[in-house]
Amino acid sequence: MYGHVEKLVQEIKKGAASIEGVEVKIWQVPETLPEEVLGKMGAPPKTDAPIITADELATADGFVFGFPTRFGMMPTQFKAFLDSIGGLWRTQQLAGKPAGIFYSTGSQGGEQETTALTAITQPVHHGMIFVPIGYTFGAGMFEMENMKGGSSYGA
Repeated sequence: MYGHVEKLVQEIKKGAASIEGVEVKIWQVPETLPEEVLGKMGAPPKTDAPIITADELATADGFVFGFPTRFGMMPTQFKAFLDSIGGLWRTQQLAGKPAGIFYSTGSQGGEQETTALTAITQPVHHGMIFVPIGYTFGAGMFEMENMKGGSSYGA
């Protein structure tokens, strides 16, 4: 809604596109909030990334799903899209494809682990192979002197 996930997406795209033979496509899910509500919330205009369809999702070889955290879960917009792709589940069109997730929170705690736990059920239910980032960031991940996580509009 405020562009934080978009900034993360662009960095992930740089990394993935740096691998020979990898083509990266960025999509967004349909918005469920009316423009009037988005305006009252101070949301900036959406990016020019196309809105994804179930057919387009089925053509991908793998996925990195990203979304903001909303009280420890993915936001309704993302869940509504996933709820709409039951036909892909029924025909197992996503089974065996690798999928990772990332998310943005508004505070250092921010329910990151809860978001991961509640989001993992979606790709797993479709038979995707979940590929976690894991705790591979060395000793610096235990440093608490500086704010880590959160967003530029937070604390």
